Amino acid sequence: MKQVLLLIKSARPKQWVKNLIIFAGIIFALKLFVLADFVKVFSAFVLFCSISSCVYFVNDLKDIKTDQLHAKKKDRPLASGQLSPLLVVMALLVLLPPTIFGSFILNFYFGLIITFYVLMMLAYTFGLKNIVIIDAFIIAAGFVLRGVAGIVVIGVGMSAWFFVCAMLLALFIVFCKRRNELVVLGDQAINHRKILAEYNTPLLDQLISIVSAAIIVTYSLYTLAPETIAKFNTRGLVFTVPFVLLGVFRFLYLVYKKERGGSAETIMLTDWYLIFVMLGWILSAFIIIYGGKYLANTPF
Repeated sequence: MKQVLLLIKSARPKQWVKNLIIFAGIIFALKLFVLADFVKVFSAFVLFCSISSCVYFVNDLKDIKTDQLHAKKKDRPLASGQLSPLLVVMALLVLLPPTIFGSFILNFYFGLIITFYVLMMLAYTFGLKNIVIIDAFIIAAGFVLRGVAGIVVIGVGMSAWFFVCAMLLALFIVFCKRRNELVVLGDQAINHRKILAEYNTPLLDQLISIVSAAIIVTYSLYTLAPETIAKFNTRGLVFTVPFVLLGVFRFLYLVYKKERGGSAETIMLTDWYLIFVMLGWILSAFIIIYGGKYLANTPF
């Protein structure tokens, strides 16, 4: 039983919160209450949780020796020696094939996305993570693929706005994480992540500034775009912009003042200020999007 619990810990269930972006497509496609489509998206969410855990297993197996030298990672089940590598390999053999097969059964294009995601993350684990800037774009691409996956399973078109916003948001989180690692780990940063030798805080400050500003501008333009207003039958989506501003500013505060940017998923699950902001955005966007037809004749 202990080994099973350690295996679940190695699957990093906290990271599954990243997969919630899969639901963005069905919400903005106005199909949230279409049961058949919701089941498809939920199935895609489960499959992505499974495949992302498989990637974490591979990563931990590869980095056992380096993790043992890291102040925090040395306590991971594999690095600490508490979890048997053989059990992790067995879990991979049990999870990976049916997950990929099930993905193609759910939707052929979703299966292609899952397969590409696996290949991309394997390339990242075994080499691309050591190429400056490319490492950040690979991680960001993984985030975007999750969003695209939620779109293809219900057969709707992907908005260019969604693609750009998702990519910018993912890059923002990655660059903030890189900065936090440099500041918090100091001289040990390179031992934690080799690629950090290619970054410094001034560079990351510039990148974070560019991306955070781009997020706000892009999202604001999206809410005001004629096609957005026509699709949702309301101009009201612009009123969700303050929540985006609050979210970005709060995250920057946590990164620069509290030095907490190392784990976005932890922040999203523990920072009550940010949780309130996210819930505010979700609730307001839901009301505006699904109540658009009732708002059509208002001055907004």
